[in-house]
Amino acid sequence: MTALRSRWFKKTFRVAVMISFCAILVWLALPKPPLLDGISFSQCVRDRNRNLLRVTLSADQKFRVQTALRDISPELIQATLQFEDKHFAQHPGINPVALLRSVTSILPRHARTGGSTITMQLARLRFHLQTRTVAGKAVQILRALELERHYSKSEILEAYFNLAPYGRNIEGADAASEIYFGKQAARLTRPEAIVLSVIPQSPTRRALLVNRENGLLNNAQRKWHDRVLPNVAEFSNRLFRAQARGNTEFLAPHFVQQVLETDKANREIVTTLDLARQRLIERRVSDYVAATRTRGIENAAVFLVDTRTLDVLAQIGSADFWDKEINGQVDGTRSSRSPGSTLKPFVYALAMEQGIIHPLSVLADAPRSFGEYNPENFDRDFLGPLRASDALARSRNVPAVSLAAQLSRPTLYEFLRRAGVPLPEPESYYGLALPLGGAEVTMQDLVRLYAALANNGELRSLRRTSRDPISRRGLRILSPEASFLTLQMLGNVPRPEMNCADATNSAPVYWKTGTSHGFRDAWSIGVFDHYVLAVWIGNFDGRANGAFVGRSAAAPLFFQIIDSLRANWPEPNERHSSAQGANLKRLEFCAVSGDLPNAFCHDRVEGWFIPGISPIKTCEVHREVLVDAATGLRLATDDGTREIRRETYEFWPNDLLRLFERAGVARRSPPPFLPGTASEFVARSGNSPRIVSPLPNSEILFAAATAIPLRAKADADVRDVYWFAGKTFLGKCNAADVLSWKSAPGDYELTALDDHGRSGWCKVRVR
Repeated sequence: MTALRSRWFKKTFRVAVMISFCAILVWLALPKPPLLDGISFSQCVRDRNRNLLRVTLSADQKFRVQTALRDISPELIQATLQFEDKHFAQHPGINPVALLRSVTSILPRHARTGGSTITMQLARLRFHLQTRTVAGKAVQILRALELERHYSKSEILEAYFNLAPYGRNIEGADAASEIYFGKQAARLTRPEAIVLSVIPQSPTRRALLVNRENGLLNNAQRKWHDRVLPNVAEFSNRLFRAQARGNTEFLAPHFVQQVLETDKANREIVTTLDLARQRLIERRVSDYVAATRTRGIENAAVFLVDTRTLDVLAQIGSADFWDKEINGQVDGTRSSRSPGSTLKPFVYALAMEQGIIHPLSVLADAPRSFGEYNPENFDRDFLGPLRASDALARSRNVPAVSLAAQLSRPTLYEFLRRAGVPLPEPESYYGLALPLGGAEVTMQDLVRLYAALANNGELRSLRRTSRDPISRRGLRILSPEASFLTLQMLGNVPRPEMNCADATNSAPVYWKTGTSHGFRDAWSIGVFDHYVLAVWIGNFDGRANGAFVGRSAAAPLFFQIIDSLRANWPEPNERHSSAQGANLKRLEFCAVSGDLPNAFCHDRVEGWFIPGISPIKTCEVHREVLVDAATGLRLATDDGTREIRRETYEFWPNDLLRLFERAGVARRSPPPFLPGTASEFVARSGNSPRIVSPLPNSEILFAAATAIPLRAKADADVRDVYWFAGKTFLGKCNAADVLSWKSAPGDYELTALDDHGRSGWCKVRVR
């Protein structure tokens, strides 16, 4: 009997060894299955503070955010393991005891319990297994063993938390945490972690409402919750509802859409957007449109950038993304629109860089023809002589066009092309209308240009994500001196009257308005503190509205946003007035002429100029003359026979003098010469006429029915100007008037001769 028992034990042992050996061979032979390879994940877009902006749908239409195990709350890991698989760390992928218990639960009068481990659940989810049959369950067990054979427990658990169902089309712990609780899985609290831990067992039923008192938790679950939560009452009164923000909330939709268009590879995109600033500006836009709807203002776009890094902080493409009436899904910050006068600052910057003007140079706001182009001002009036800084601040068209006509290498067109502004047509197509909005540009390009002014003339690329490099040195498109002086001039633009309780006029804003031809676009754009802000008002379908004027339509919203930003994020006032490192000097100028003062200039003002570049000359407006005390007439010399007075008078060109008179501004003009004064002295005492129309060396397109306007700038003592083409006399006109010339094609040398014998000339070609 003993021998029989011994043989039986030996036989049993050999069978056990063989079975173990076979099991080891099978275990070692198990193939390595894919874990997360080939799984499509959502893209998760966040703001600069990691607030969720949007979770996109994966290729299989799921909200599924890939998350590392270290980025999942330990509370959720603990709750899930305790609830789903207490012995996860010990078993090899299957739990025989749990499987046996699940089989016995099928019998009558036994409560149903699950026998699947987390590894088995992962196998079912990963390989889409049907496990309600014996064959399906066997495949699930085999797949679980394969996973355990080739992957660590941490890798398996991480994969589970990326694929576990949390109701609707939500998969993965991080997507569920973001959508249900508005936070990342790493920041889940203990009650929130427990709520999520019960959803995967019945995701369809428990996703919508999970609460201890609503009957969705079974007795075992309630016992677990009561054991792990010391404050049961607090948890039982907490109601957790699925918000499904991924379906309903589109935060910063135009911005996110642009980011996703340019980055399709990265699953998590941390952007430069500041959600708090974005929402504040959205509220301001919504309130402003509601308040001004009676004026026909229904839509707006706003763009906010940090000048230090070119980070895009806010991007509002329309007043309402979902409003079909205004085509709200069109992004106004990327749409090409006429910029109105917002390009004028760059005309002045280039003119200062090329030595044509300085801020105190006197420009003529007077009627002028440029070939067949006759620009007018917005108010259809002319102000006469005014400083360059005032001409820009008051957005006068004629001075800007006059300066644009003098630019060369680069012209405004060449400057914009070099800055990356897409201008599809040749320069001749836009002509001199370019500084007045004759070409379409995008708000984003405008903001880059204005940011260059704040960055000493360096053009940099906009940054939208944390992966975008910060440009330490950009493309130089303007000198630091011209950039600084242009900002100084923009700081003189007066702020419109507004009934804003929090309006502050002390902090500087360097800004400009624009109104497109036909009243289709109203703009305000400027630099303040360390931001560039642009505001557009208009209609995407191009409908005109007389209310679309930059100063009255866009500027109020522009300053409301600035005031709100400063109130919510107060910072030290940043004045862009430091000329440190720039080749600039301050001098005294004649306050009347804008030139260096002579001995007779009594009204003086300090101003900036660029040494070696700015056009600095001594004032020629103020001159001392000899006046006969008896007659009040001007004398050529003091011959000792008359009582004379030495007096200072202003010598203005005749056209400007007439504009002064029209504006009601009295000027101290010199008296006429005493009869009999030698003509040679009279000719030497003043300036020769300067032909301003047509422009010197210009080409004029011949048209038989069109006359060419001839106009010259002459001294104030000139009454008549005589015109010649070569030796052919063309006619005479008053010094402030225009003579019409009907010319045949050919090359001509035009001469303007004043009534004191002084002359000026230029060459033109008529073709």
